[in-house]
Amino acid sequence: MASVIPVILILAIVLGLMACGYLFVPKGLHQTTIRTAIMLTLASCYLMWMVTYMAQLHPLISES
Repeated sequence: MASVIPVILILAIVLGLMACGYLFVPKGLHQTTIRTAIMLTLASCYLMWMVTYMAQLHPLISES
């Protein structure tokens, strides 16, 4: 039986990657744009993965 633990574990990993992306982007003209792109990409990928994973755990149409 699958659980929600992987969702929380992957969220922690994604938040860690976001923090690294925020802290380690080199200073420059496009620093804010690069930070925003990294964070939006990670958030979008996480949300897509989470929705797909949760849909497999609790499908809308169940076969009897």
